[in-house]
Amino acid sequence: MAVAFVLITAVTAHEQAVYKELSKIPEIIELHPLLGEYDLLAKIEADNFDNLGTIVVNKIRSIEGVRFTTTFTETKF
Repeated sequence: MAVAFVLITAVTAHEQAVYKELSKIPEIIELHPLLGEYDLLAKIEADNFDNLGTIVVNKIRSIEGVRFTTTFTETKF
């Protein structure tokens, strides 16, 4: 199982629409609105790190109103 935290910045005035679309993605297991530089924080789970990248690029970044993302992968020590 691979886990990532994705910080999402939306186009101004599109934050709620982006939140609504993100909430439809089954791999997003947590979604939190933020105040400041980033608008949303999504926690995603996938079978492996390649699939995490696919989710970020094809499902999150493709949403109209998403300006950019920053992804942090979870690593176990």
